[in-house]
Amino acid sequence: MLPRGCAADTCSWFVTGDPLLALACLVALLWRRRFPVTVAMVVVVASTASTLAAGAALLALCSLAARRRPVEIGVVVLAYVAGSQFTAELYPIEALPGPLWLRLAIPAMSAGIAVAIGLAIEARRAEVRSLRARAESAEREQSARAAQARALERNRIAREMHDVLAHRISLVAMQAGVLDHRGDLTAKENRVLVRGIAEGSHQALEELRGVLGVLRADPGLPEPPQPSLDRIPELVADARASGMDVTFTSTVTGDPTDAAGRTCYRIVQEGLTNAAKHAPGAPVDIVLSGRSGDGLRVRVHNSAATTTSTRPPASGFGLLGLTERVTLAGGKLEHHPEPGHGYVLSAELPWPDHHDRSG
Repeated sequence: MLPRGCAADTCSWFVTGDPLLALACLVALLWRRRFPVTVAMVVVVASTASTLAAGAALLALCSLAARRRPVEIGVVVLAYVAGSQFTAELYPIEALPGPLWLRLAIPAMSAGIAVAIGLAIEARRAEVRSLRARAESAEREQSARAAQARALERNRIAREMHDVLAHRISLVAMQAGVLDHRGDLTAKENRVLVRGIAEGSHQALEELRGVLGVLRADPGLPEPPQPSLDRIPELVADARASGMDVTFTSTVTGDPTDAAGRTCYRIVQEGLTNAAKHAPGAPVDIVLSGRSGDGLRVRVHNSAATTTSTRPPASGFGLLGLTERVTLAGGKLEHHPEPGHGYVLSAELPWPDHHDRSG
């Protein structure tokens, strides 16, 4: 059916050309994401000669607006509004009379609605992308925190195992080395060494069970008391019983904090362990000093090895874990070899003056 006032020989464009051009514009929209500006401009210009292509033009403008590029949007909108003014000249029907501002306002309004819809769509897409990125970032952070927690827990277990077992195993290895390299020992001396190896192995197993029990226990249960400064004489006595030549001197006045005492115990334990591993038979000198307000100082010195034996494998967590302990306690650790193949392990730990702080 032709529009009113249109003859059959002059309005055949409405029947054939207009629909075919509109169909071509719809097909062109398939490439609007690859060539957004070109497709939008072509469809807008084509809509000047096809009323049915106006919908395709508005869709192309909406898609272009989603790119959020004001220059491109402005150029296409101007082309759309300007092209709409020539539509009446291309059609063989009379246009309704009206003011110029009305003829400009209607296409401008329709173009503005299309641009607003495109901007809203892109805003929603940007919000979805932001939420997805935040969710992925949160998941990555959670995975990183979990991995860090696992690594910290592994390091904690390794340090605990080293502190508990390395000392005992080193003493056992030293006694076994004496049996292997000394063929002039009496039967009584051999029995003493064998008994020491058996007792050390039994104590190592008992301490290993204790560590595993703590690791398997309910996190809500309190942990067993940690060794402190007052147990260092027991540590020295065990080392002497295993055959080490240990000299112990303490001029500590008062009771240090639990953290300082526990750290000091671990330093002495590590020093004895390293001496048994790397300097079997060497004299070991342990010196403790300090008082409240002046700090707690510990020094473990061993001379060069006097016997040779097979060294037990190193764990890699001894001095590294000890450095971390001392740093967390607010102290400073030093360790270095000395001339003559000796070695010194020393540390200074804070010991605040409680009387001054309370006053």
